[in-house]
Amino acid sequence: MSSSLPPFDKDAVVWSVGQAGRTEALESRPLLVLMHGRGSHERDLFSLVPMLPENAVVAALRAPIPLGDGYSWFPVGTPGQPSLVAADAVTEQVLEWLDTLPRGGPIWLMGFSQGGCMATHLMRHAPDRFSAYVNLSGFVIPGERHADHELETHRPPMFWGRDVADPVIPQDAIDRTAAWLPSHSSLVVREYAGIGHSISREEMDDVSDFLTGALRA
Repeated sequence: MSSSLPPFDKDAVVWSVGQAGRTEALESRPLLVLMHGRGSHERDLFSLVPMLPENAVVAALRAPIPLGDGYSWFPVGTPGQPSLVAADAVTEQVLEWLDTLPRGGPIWLMGFSQGGCMATHLMRHAPDRFSAYVNLSGFVIPGERHADHELETHRPPMFWGRDVADPVIPQDAIDRTAAWLPSHSSLVVREYAGIGHSISREEMDDVSDFLTGALRA
């Protein structure tokens, strides 16, 4: 693990439920953890809450590394190939934060771009902790993790949405992800022409349906 990674700021988490009723809500309702993209912030994806399942308790996280006017989950490096050590370190920080929360309902992960990488990387570390995953315009980090073999059998539900003409994510990262996800998850793939490196209302409708279906299952 990298000791140079800034600490995860638990006080920066934005919640859809106030502190007074949060413990009771977390014990009975799904927790949906949102992770933003590179150079963004915790309130970016939080704006999507009205389009997500209304029974979910939403927690939007802030990445630990300052970058411009926003934050990054990983140090700047080769596009599509973030440091595996840094990814492991921040993943452990998120898991430690989750350990501080009341237990009860299922936990869902949803991330955009770098945040999508985080959702998938958390799955590769602790698949028993989560019930469903949403990777929007993200990819799989290269390298092997200890839970990869378990995922080949367990196959948790994963939604991967993107534009095939995404101008930001390198093609080798897309090819790696397209090869890896089908053998390590129960994969739902959706493509949205013309959205570029962004999220559309149609995509959010599909995500909401996916998460609702995961809850029924």
